[in-house]
Amino acid sequence: MTAPATARRFAPLELDAMTPEQRFVAQGLIDGPRGGIRGPFHALLRNPRLADRVRTLGDSIRFENSLPAALREFVILLVARFWSARYEWHAHSKMAVEAGVDQSVIDAIGQGRTPQGMTADQALLHRFISELLQDKDVSDGTYAQALERFGEPALLDVLCTAGYFSFVSLILNTIRQPVPEGGVQLPALDAAR
Repeated sequence: MTAPATARRFAPLELDAMTPEQRFVAQGLIDGPRGGIRGPFHALLRNPRLADRVRTLGDSIRFENSLPAALREFVILLVARFWSARYEWHAHSKMAVEAGVDQSVIDAIGQGRTPQGMTADQALLHRFISELLQDKDVSDGTYAQALERFGEPALLDVLCTAGYFSFVSLILNTIRQPVPEGGVQLPALDAAR
């Protein structure tokens, strides 16, 4: 269940109302690869030390990841759909298209279906992430296939991407971060599933 956009929590802080520590971290977000204060950072700035550490970790996972952008965004979409993270879906479904993920694959994930026409890498990551999130573990067979295909460093990036964006999704859902007007909406799941 997702809350209506009108029930937003942790409203954005204005730069001139921030403490010096908050302003320092906010400037790092503005000047860094994110180019602004978005997503969970409006809430996280209440604890500037934590916000800065989350920014550093997120920058590593988003911008220094060994996965090709299309696979990284594919994993993020699987996590966003699992958590029904509306803002995360809005932001990363657009990035997935830009990275080359087929729109039909994105649409199927959004609808909670297993996409048809996935690449072999996408199918393997879909199985890996689905097991991880649904079963809270990954079967030995799936793990062995993923390890053989991607190797330890990239498989660790898969795990860290799923973990980081689960963390972000939980914050976004709790603070009820709204999707901007005209933004990409996450489809509601059929209750019968």
